[in-house]
Amino acid sequence: MIEEQHNIPPEKLVRVTFEPEGRTVEFEYGTLPYDRHGQPMSFLDVAENFEVFLDHACGGVCACSTCHIKVKQGAEGISEAEDDELDRLDMAADQELNSRLGCQAVIVKPGNYIVEIPVWNRNYVTEGKPLTLAEEK
Repeated sequence: MIEEQHNIPPEKLVRVTFEPEGRTVEFEYGTLPYDRHGQPMSFLDVAENFEVFLDHACGGVCACSTCHIKVKQGAEGISEAEDDELDRLDMAADQELNSRLGCQAVIVKPGNYIVEIPVWNRNYVTEGKPLTLAEEK
């Protein structure tokens, strides 16, 4: 499922796919309103703007690891991890080299991004949001 915004110049297009849900959102780089969840233009901010569930028990302030994601494509267009994020990632289960915190991994240029929200990291109770996958069946 792709949620497209029309008339986006190709050189300004940001396309983010959230796995395993397979939901893709598109927007023009630099136009996403900041939703106060994580850093501006972070994957958590994108998810909140498009109502994609990404757990963030601490409110997106880099105080937990519940928004742990794995960047499958587009790492070159994302900010470098800073020390506070790396410290929190140490607490995340099943950490891999492509692991980031959704609240801290900021999209810094247009491009195509694929991120995986680990299935074990989906706490659908914390934020009170419904299980999206169940609704689609």
